[in-house]
Amino acid sequence: MIVVHHLNNSRSQRVLWLLEELELPYEIKFYQRDPNTMLAPPSLRAVHPLGKSPVLTEDGATLAESGAILEYLLERHGGGRFIPAAGTPERLRFTYWLHYAEGSAMSPLLLNLLFRRLPTQPMPFFVKPVVRGLSQKVLATFVGPQLKTHFDYMESELGKSTWFAGNEFTAADIQMSFAVEAGQARGVVGTDRPKLLAWLDRIHARPAYQRALQKGGPYDLLS
Repeated sequence: MIVVHHLNNSRSQRVLWLLEELELPYEIKFYQRDPNTMLAPPSLRAVHPLGKSPVLTEDGATLAESGAILEYLLERHGGGRFIPAAGTPERLRFTYWLHYAEGSAMSPLLLNLLFRRLPTQPMPFFVKPVVRGLSQKVLATFVGPQLKTHFDYMESELGKSTWFAGNEFTAADIQMSFAVEAGQARGVVGTDRPKLLAWLDRIHARPAYQRALQKGGPYDLLS
């Protein structure tokens, strides 16, 4: 039996979505973040030493990292679905976007979250103005431009095809979903990026996406 160790407000939602697309039976074990620190509970370390989600277990194997999990599921259970044929340009794009999602797209989004939260953390009152000023400068001079560069790039690439890897929906779209949804939640994806908005509408309309959301529970990408 496939077991997904699912943390609320996390990337593990993508694993549930692919499992629903593949129509595979699976079990969910739920974990809740600490409401103050937003960190995963220590019990996740009993599953994987890093104590992060997603983690998938099956037949005695334990696998972490969402991209690796998606590849594993496609290889073992996919039967050629949701992945372009080997040796095609679409397969090359598929591999690129599968790794770009975490390797490039998430970095500026995480920095954006970090530096927006930093001034709200407990600290001596006389330090707050310095931290606020530093955070605003980093956001304006580095993080903001990086976000613009990446999301302009995604918008441009979706001008070449309906989906990220080509004209067919693939697991690369599943992997990219968290970054694009986070961009929308943080005001980076708006009416000035109509192709990304249309892509979001398409993924949200998929029955498997909706089933995964119902089973995994709603998530707040501003958290």
